[in-house]
Amino acid sequence: MTKLLHTADWQIGKLFGQFEPDDAALLSEARFKTVEKLANIARENRVDLVLVAGDVFDAQGVADKTIHRLFNAMAGFEGPWVLLPGNHDAALAESVWTRAARLRAIPAHVTVCLQPELLLLEPLGIAVLPAPLTQRHTHTDLTEWFVSAETPTGMRRIGLAHGSVQGILAEDIDSPNPIAAGRAEQARLDYLALGDWHGTKRIDAHTWYSGTPETDRFRANESGQALLVEMSESGAPPTVTPVATGQYRWQSETLLLRIASDVELALQRISAYGPVDVVQLEFSGQIDLGGYRRLGEAVEQARGKARSLLADLSELRLEPTMEDIDSLKADGYLGEVIGELRASQDGPDAEVAREALVLLAGILDSQHAKAGGSP
Repeated sequence: MTKLLHTADWQIGKLFGQFEPDDAALLSEARFKTVEKLANIARENRVDLVLVAGDVFDAQGVADKTIHRLFNAMAGFEGPWVLLPGNHDAALAESVWTRAARLRAIPAHVTVCLQPELLLLEPLGIAVLPAPLTQRHTHTDLTEWFVSAETPTGMRRIGLAHGSVQGILAEDIDSPNPIAAGRAEQARLDYLALGDWHGTKRIDAHTWYSGTPETDRFRANESGQALLVEMSESGAPPTVTPVATGQYRWQSETLLLRIASDVELALQRISAYGPVDVVQLEFSGQIDLGGYRRLGEAVEQARGKARSLLADLSELRLEPTMEDIDSLKADGYLGEVIGELRASQDGPDAEVAREALVLLAGILDSQHAKAGGSP
């Protein structure tokens, strides 16, 4: 029995610029914690080898401190690790990998495959066939050499690559780097470990994308996992088991509001978010001023509970009720202004009109509160 842990797309050093700085820092920190978890999984499952199929780092220019922290996070598993440069951390003449070597940061049990050449792990009976990227984008299949590569009799042939399987992942892939469909069969591979697609995906019985072990985008693609790969008889399909590794749960939701009960359901949904949730919320439909206030308050409260919450209310149409207008005491000229702003939500200045309605309602509320509190 040969047992592997297949992972990819760690993207250590990712900045998460779409989030507030404190949230971005914690999301970046989580990626180190996930590597520590991967090391623990490898140790607890007594795997023979950990394969990292590209994009270990998010960029060539990560700090020296980040390089040291990454390799220290891997210390929990003392067995062999095999790392592959991907499109974010390609094996350039001067790269994050040459810098890591100068820093003496790479432990002896970690191998970085900088060249497309056989890596023979004779004590394990494994021959690794790597296809490292030497530039960010290529338009030739770097796994083609797998087909003609000869390996010692009896050794398992394990391919390691980073790119897009042709005809299957033509869209939404980070890079154009092509990989032929059916490469595992053509090259007589026992297993082909792939990276670049950030979700777990089976291509065929011998070929899998592990996905990123810590989710990093709002996409329902089975991310936040690694793959435990067990091989028994030579040539037989391996047993592949996804293992949960991610710390945070990324969710993207669109909430359509039409009637009062929709608002109540939205408020319940928002209140349910907790510390492991990274949320992107979009609202559409219509809502009265009272509901809009409640919704805004709920979003702000949820931002204090969730790891991060991004909310877009720009597609909501405000429909003040007669009760709203009466409560604002907006008769005469102010009533006419509210009516005009309400109607303007159908025109090219819809967002400006909506924001003006909210601002005007807030000012009137504030004035009435002060007046009510005066002696």
